[in-house]
Amino acid sequence: MSNTDFPALQGFYQLLFLYLEPMSTMFPALMSWIFPGAAWFHHQLIPSADPVPTTPLEARTLMMVWQLGNCYLLLGLVSSLVFRAARDSLRKDLVAQERIVGSLLAALAIADVTHIAATFAGLPPDIRYNFLAWNSMTHGNITTVVVLFSVRLAWFMGINRTPYYYFTHKKTV
Repeated sequence: MSNTDFPALQGFYQLLFLYLEPMSTMFPALMSWIFPGAAWFHHQLIPSADPVPTTPLEARTLMMVWQLGNCYLLLGLVSSLVFRAARDSLRKDLVAQERIVGSLLAALAIADVTHIAATFAGLPPDIRYNFLAWNSMTHGNITTVVVLFSVRLAWFMGINRTPYYYFTHKKTV
């Protein structure tokens, strides 16, 4: 499919939101369920020099980590499938296509802000502002999500795309 097949989500936006973000969102689900596993995933949530504990997680904690993995999977699937449904079902209705894409991007932007805030607030004070002490999980939960949020805002501002609904002004006669 070429970029012209999905006018509401073209170029870099299409690459990021239709392919890269869903894959990167579903990946943590597999990491928490299969490899390296729930104990590793749980341990990585807060950066630490301590080794991953070898004792199994308590049942409630294990269930929570697996459910978090399920939320990651759901987020990736919803993004991927809703964008594809808008593209495939609304090829000729660019306004509807953009409204659906915009609705999903708005929901994701709100989730970005709350995800960043929850992660940042949950970090111990001694590493909260020490970005060099953050591990890949922390950077994924904060740094990467800040980038995604910024690109969502750029989409809404119409940067490097043709708007069909958002910020278009209808001429009155």
